Amino acid sequence: MIYNVHKFRFVSALSRGSKEAGWLISTAVVLLPTALIWIAWGFMNAVVVLLHLAAFWIMAAFFQWALQKYRKKPFQRHYAGIAAVLVTVIYLTVGFIQANHVWQTDYTVTTAKPVGSLRVALLADSHVGTTFDGEGLAAHLARIQEQKPDVVVIDGDFVDEGTSKADMVAASRALGQLHAPYGVYYVFGNHDKGRYANGQRGYDGDDLMAELQKNGVTVLQDQSVLIDHRFYLVGRQDASEEKDFGGSRASISDLTKNLDKDKYTIVLDHQPSDYDAEAAASVDLVLSGHTHGGQMIPMVQLMRWFHIGEDNVYGLERRGNTDFIVTSGISDWAMKFKTGTRSEYVIIDIQGK
Repeated sequence: MIYNVHKFRFVSALSRGSKEAGWLISTAVVLLPTALIWIAWGFMNAVVVLLHLAAFWIMAAFFQWALQKYRKKPFQRHYAGIAAVLVTVIYLTVGFIQANHVWQTDYTVTTAKPVGSLRVALLADSHVGTTFDGEGLAAHLARIQEQKPDVVVIDGDFVDEGTSKADMVAASRALGQLHAPYGVYYVFGNHDKGRYANGQRGYDGDDLMAELQKNGVTVLQDQSVLIDHRFYLVGRQDASEEKDFGGSRASISDLTKNLDKDKYTIVLDHQPSDYDAEAAASVDLVLSGHTHGGQMIPMVQLMRWFHIGEDNVYGLERRGNTDFIVTSGISDWAMKFKTGTRSEYVIIDIQGK
């Protein structure tokens, strides 16, 4: 990057022929904006900006080289660098909007079971403090409330290691303002308990659960609940209990073996990584988050093509008699950009007998 910046005319003009001054100016042009992004938005976002600028610069340099070969005459200006900067700014501005604005995504699923008409609001991966704080969540919840859901489900990563206790309390309080006939339900994600931070954020999973319960939210941990004799909600412990923390979680077959198979069953499972077992258990609908919809190009495509880590990266899929929905999440973890997807909450209309 420093080498390519050194090719700009303004560097030679400012350095007045001094090689040392030229390289110092080039270095400053690269490092100072990077440092400012790091200070304002954190290390991860500084890396994201630099990687995109480098990638676009490589592509632009290739096109400039090819055009020079075609026209058999070198360009007088460093157009590759100008194009790379402009494309990066435009591209990541769109990515910033897609991450920080929240869209509504609608699905309709049908069933032969006697559940009637049921509207479910799903949100996941709010990672409070990344693109909005605890108070900011309330504005998004107001939009969800306007859709008049019968039940609201929070599918993990409500907070993460960087969420302050004040924001956690404010966000939990915002959930307490929701009014749904069948209530608000929550399952843990891999970040909620703050284990990756080794207890440094000032509260743990039990503190979070207590705050949620104080605001009328029902926390499900490998538990099921029959609602209005119409449908079951099954809330699973997150897969990270087994994969990352040496613990365990109940199998979906154990969680559903005593349930009435004639009633509609909705499973909340933060990570979309147990599809075969969930389809074999004949549950009707599985709701997940965790993937952030792939977050960035080309991760979206790589995750979809090769099923990296998960069974699905985004959207609605049906296996056997089971519908699976993965949301891209209402916010982000660490990054303030989404180039391969966009932030959302989900409204699901279930149509049964």
